[in-house]
Amino acid sequence: MKNRSKLIGHLSVFFAYTIFGFNIIICKELTNAHLVSSLGLFCFRSVGACLLFWLISLFLPKEKVPFKDLCGIFIASMLGFFLTQLSYLESSKFTTPLDTSIITSTTPIFTMFIAAIALKEPITLKKAGGVTLSFAGVILLVLNTIGVNGNGITQSKPIGILLMIGNCLFFASYLGIFRPLISKYHVVTFMKWIFLFSTLVAVPLDIKELTHLPLAEMSTSYWLQLGYIIVFATFIAYFLLPIGQKQLRPTVVSLYTYVQPLIGMVTAIVLGMDRLTWQKILAAIMVFTGAFLVNKSRSRQGQ
Repeated sequence: MKNRSKLIGHLSVFFAYTIFGFNIIICKELTNAHLVSSLGLFCFRSVGACLLFWLISLFLPKEKVPFKDLCGIFIASMLGFFLTQLSYLESSKFTTPLDTSIITSTTPIFTMFIAAIALKEPITLKKAGGVTLSFAGVILLVLNTIGVNGNGITQSKPIGILLMIGNCLFFASYLGIFRPLISKYHVVTFMKWIFLFSTLVAVPLDIKELTHLPLAEMSTSYWLQLGYIIVFATFIAYFLLPIGQKQLRPTVVSLYTYVQPLIGMVTAIVLGMDRLTWQKILAAIMVFTGAFLVNKSRSRQGQ
């Protein structure tokens, strides 16, 4: 039964990060259209997911969430969604795809140390070795990928690098700190509050833009892409992610961030923007071997 739960956890996180991988490409398309700002796109995601989670909660048993836990969920909402998403969208304007990929790869390293401090997760030799191997695999993949620079940035600016590091720290903190709180509640209960809080913070900040959206300029393709980031990259992905967080240790969950550059590589190859080489195959093997080592490493007693 325990192995089955672990498998469900791995599959949930894998599919969540697979969705996130395609979302990077789609978000870039929407950003390049210059019809809605980064904050505006965030508001669409937050409001859409909020409505969907609260709608589903009407058909589930009610869970009472005490004020103390609501405060914790608010902080989780800011770290895991609001600050993470906004810092990423803003940093992409000032960083090259290469630098973005490399900096993002540090998330599991940050998560490992934050989980060690917050949850007393041991940093074993096997875990450290697995994280290092996966990190090296991603760097090898990134450096051997032929990418088209879609945002016109040829050199990263300090502000972009700082925002990207902040993005990694925010999400690593969410993964490394909030597993006990997530485990107390049904996924829908937890996420409905996550997105309600992010909506209450984001919408007032962008109310002027939201009331003057250029709806006539938004094509069918634009609405379909917007629908993808709301339904799949937000509602479904953030439904799956806590399922994995309940079953897997924070460092294991964070290692699945490495699925995203792999998705980017496969997509580029399929579209003829890149080619498969032995370096990419080796990089993929290193990533998954590292993830396996971390999964098999010693966890905190009782887990």
